[in-house]
Amino acid sequence: MASEITIIGDRFMMADAFSDAIEKACGGEHRIRSLEFPWPDEPMEHGYAKPGLDGLKEYMGDPDEVVRFIGESEIFVTHLAPLSDDMMAQLPNLKFVAVSRGGPVNIDMEAARKRDIRVVNVPGRNASAVAEFTIGAILAETRLIRVGHEALRKGEWRGDLYRADRTGRELNEMTVGVIGYGNIGTRVVPLLRAFGSRVLVCDPYVQLSAEDLKAGVEQVDLPTLLEQSDVVTLHARVTPETTRFIDAGAFVRMKPGSLFVNTARGPMVDYDALYDALVSGHLGGAMLETFAIEPPPEEWPLLQLPNVTLTPHIAGASVRTVTYAAEQAAEEVRRFLSGKPPINPC
Repeated sequence: MASEITIIGDRFMMADAFSDAIEKACGGEHRIRSLEFPWPDEPMEHGYAKPGLDGLKEYMGDPDEVVRFIGESEIFVTHLAPLSDDMMAQLPNLKFVAVSRGGPVNIDMEAARKRDIRVVNVPGRNASAVAEFTIGAILAETRLIRVGHEALRKGEWRGDLYRADRTGRELNEMTVGVIGYGNIGTRVVPLLRAFGSRVLVCDPYVQLSAEDLKAGVEQVDLPTLLEQSDVVTLHARVTPETTRFIDAGAFVRMKPGSLFVNTARGPMVDYDALYDALVSGHLGGAMLETFAIEPPPEEWPLLQLPNVTLTPHIAGASVRTVTYAAEQAAEEVRRFLSGKPPINPC
């Protein structure tokens, strides 16, 4: 029997990408309605509580508009649209929600379970993209790519960057500490191994693979990783345990002149302490891809420092992320329509 499927996409996870993947996976007999929100051209909400949306993070969309659009549909596919308890109460036919992201933080999961609404996600959807970006971020710092670029843009030829006491270092002579060994960390590690780096991993909740152990990857505690690494790259998830855990004490433990890279999430870092470590010269530099508040304020001190590279939360943005997430969401829809269990239930 044909079903109605509603899609709310945006200008990254495009509604057409979802609908094309669903038609390919499920056939063309189902009625598909789609809507597109303006993210990332307009910012999403980052956890600021609004009436009826308490507990939701990283979402975009007016609740009333989302409810009206879903209407009588049983199946809803989205990237950023919010779904709160109050909204679900107005959607009695809704049975299945596919969220094309690693963490369904825009969905009230407790309410969904209470109402027997199945929610699925796409863990690791952008892991490959973020891992590649991380290597690029590290190289931008270790090989002085940012420094040279900024100088030339100002009309300055930095021949001194070839001096032995100022030039960059190769990854094959460096120790890189990877904090977090999930979908992204496990992809970063083999890329670092290919460069010949000594790799340290800190994650108290996982164990290294046999392949990693054989290759010489070392699992250590956080203090050891901070003290021995030339580069520290962050790939953990935000939890109460990890909120602001990269603090002044952590930066003090890091080697003088070492580099800090964050392509994970901003709330894990004490930015005041990072600023102090960079201004004092204890840290050689930092590469920041995500921030506690996005976009960061124009007067934010870290934006003014010469030894920081910043990008606007784009590490996970790749064409393959879009197509992969759409394909995975479509497969989950197909399985739901076929009465099969989901691959990635939340």
